[in-house]
Amino acid sequence: MIYLPGGPPHQDMYDLKMDAPREIRGEFKPISTSVPGVQISEMLPKIARQMHRSTAIRSVVGARDEHSNHICFTGHPLGAQKPPGGWPTFGAVISKMQGAQNPAMPPFVGLENKMKHRPYNAATPGFCGVAHKSFRPEGDGKADMTLKGIDLERLKDRMGLLKSFDQFRRDVDAEGLMDGMDAFNQQAFGILTSSRLAEALDYTKEDPRTIEMYGKGDKAIRGDAAPRILEQFLVARRLVEAGVRVVTVAFSFWDWHGNNYGNARKDMPMFDQGVSALIQDLHDRGLNKDVAVCVWGEFGRTPKINKNGGRDHWPRVSCALLAGGGMKHGQVIGATDRLGGEATERPVHFMEVLATLYRHVGIDVASATLPDLSGRPQFITDGHLPIKELI
Repeated sequence: MIYLPGGPPHQDMYDLKMDAPREIRGEFKPISTSVPGVQISEMLPKIARQMHRSTAIRSVVGARDEHSNHICFTGHPLGAQKPPGGWPTFGAVISKMQGAQNPAMPPFVGLENKMKHRPYNAATPGFCGVAHKSFRPEGDGKADMTLKGIDLERLKDRMGLLKSFDQFRRDVDAEGLMDGMDAFNQQAFGILTSSRLAEALDYTKEDPRTIEMYGKGDKAIRGDAAPRILEQFLVARRLVEAGVRVVTVAFSFWDWHGNNYGNARKDMPMFDQGVSALIQDLHDRGLNKDVAVCVWGEFGRTPKINKNGGRDHWPRVSCALLAGGGMKHGQVIGATDRLGGEATERPVHFMEVLATLYRHVGIDVASATLPDLSGRPQFITDGHLPIKELI
């Protein structure tokens, strides 16, 4: 999942409104894509060439005016009523229900940095528990993910000691925290006794032509959100190839209340290169049926351009791009009105997108539940079903 913190402008990406007045349609022109009859912004020419392997959703609904990753990661608004423990991220749900594919690899990895605007980091494992929080291999911590100077037999003895020492506490931990720490220990031992994760994070092992295809990013923080690290898209591919079930990435800062077009001309070409490279790379490696890609932000932008040349918050409708996952691509789902302000055809709720991702990994969302911290079962998609047009 590629999260675009701040809310990207749908009218300048996948849903241009050339029949609207100038103060709404903006400066960019539509271009043809690899799908006859489908056009997207001229700022996304490389994605346009991958459109037959992608689906643009122009009618995403269900957001609130909240700058937060919560709606994208959980399907629920940040301010929505929540069960005991809180709503879990989709990665935590998959981790809880399916576990790790390989003991040396965590099931859920978050490559996004800790962002200055705290709600961009608001989503948590919720009632799934701390053991299912995303593993965050940040900065110099990568160097600590290999075993140094510790004999494997000694490490196994340490595991036994921890197990016996913590046994008596397990029965009195009503919130499941001890179970979470046990899972953390298991994950840590698996990672430390294998170089698999460290190797997957080292994208420099790739063919130089592949690295060049993804491009060189910029580690400088944009606004109060994320940097533009194109290499993270390549690392994400390497991680899922090595056995991680879910990877999340945050890219740039999209809260453009001013200078919308100047910001777009800086950010969109980098975004275009990174996303198109990921789609192409997955296809070239035969992973396009196994790996699903979802790209979106927490809401859209106002149809009308403000006095500062920007677009303001617009939770009534937004956009998403899906690729891979063995889905039926080469299409556009949904439509908005002439001004791009309301969904007029096939509104798609955030949770429907997550339901589609759950289905992709083999979870039956119609019946799948998990207990919250009171023990009450909660449907993981709150009754929403996968997007039928993609299946």
